[in-house]
Amino acid sequence: MLTPTSTARAVRTARTGLGWGRRGATVLAVVCSLLGACHRAPPAGADASTPEPKPASGPKSTEAARAGTRENATQGAKEGVTLTPDQIEKLGLVTEAVRATEYSEHASGYGVVISHETVAQAVAELATARATEQLSHSALRRARELSGTPGAVSADVEEIAAQKAAIDAAALTLTTERLSSTLGMNPPWQNRDQDATLQELARGKIKLLRATLPLGSLSGGTPRSLRAARLGITQPDLGWKLNVVWDAPADASIPGRSYFALLKGTDVGEGERLAVWAPVGQPASGVLIPTAAAVMSDGKYWCYLQKQPGTFERVEIGLTKPTANGYFVSEGVRAGDQIVVTSVGQLLAKELGGGAEPD
Repeated sequence: MLTPTSTARAVRTARTGLGWGRRGATVLAVVCSLLGACHRAPPAGADASTPEPKPASGPKSTEAARAGTRENATQGAKEGVTLTPDQIEKLGLVTEAVRATEYSEHASGYGVVISHETVAQAVAELATARATEQLSHSALRRARELSGTPGAVSADVEEIAAQKAAIDAAALTLTTERLSSTLGMNPPWQNRDQDATLQELARGKIKLLRATLPLGSLSGGTPRSLRAARLGITQPDLGWKLNVVWDAPADASIPGRSYFALLKGTDVGEGERLAVWAPVGQPASGVLIPTAAAVMSDGKYWCYLQKQPGTFERVEIGLTKPTANGYFVSEGVRAGDQIVVTSVGQLLAKELGGGAEPD
């Protein structure tokens, strides 16, 4: 590009070497044509002050493109991904209806299976005391009925019978209270027509569990039910449900509040320690997400719902409430929705364009 200084120098040179002759005129014409080219107006619609953009290249642009693909896929998760029947068959996608369920928070503790010998001994003592009391009471009644007749007994004999009846009645009361201290104040066999349960406990057909929970873990008194399982099991749903529960004397070996429960149809051994759970608060309503339906991507958990044939919507879910067969969810998924339970990772990769794999 020519500057005013270079232009003046060219003119001065032409004047000195050639004068104002023909050659000088030629040089001046060349200089003027160059100056005109430098100040030529830009084409219509173009901005001379704005440089033309240069195409991006290199690894940074590639990463940005991939990130944009992932971001667009994430933003379009609610729109889902649409597949043809052939693609669905190739991926092996299978759906099933989401089931409604309830979930309760649980307080955990420990329990021990009481030996049936303890129950049998208490039952035998109660039966003996009851029979003895009935016999002495009958003897006293007969003695009093014969009073004033030829077969009447002496006053001394009648007094001895009355004394024995009183002693046996006290012994029956003591035995009953001892049974209450052993098996609780409010057992399910308070009435005599329910003594069959007590007899089955004494024979070992039904097992008695003493469960102890931390103090303050239950605010509503005696729980409506319990769950029990062998040690090592961490999910209450995998344990046995115990519907007959009542207050028990405190266990001196474990601090906390204790409860008795009936174990039926189990193969646990007497003296065995068990894990115990009690429901806390009111159960919440929601749905069960199968374990196979959950997939992780970008630090979040998702599942796929088939809203219409061939269209799958990705929905974010929380896994903070695990159950024995999956996860409890109260938002985002409704009972009856068709959820994908196979090849969920491949479906995620298909939606993200193959640029990202499930975590």
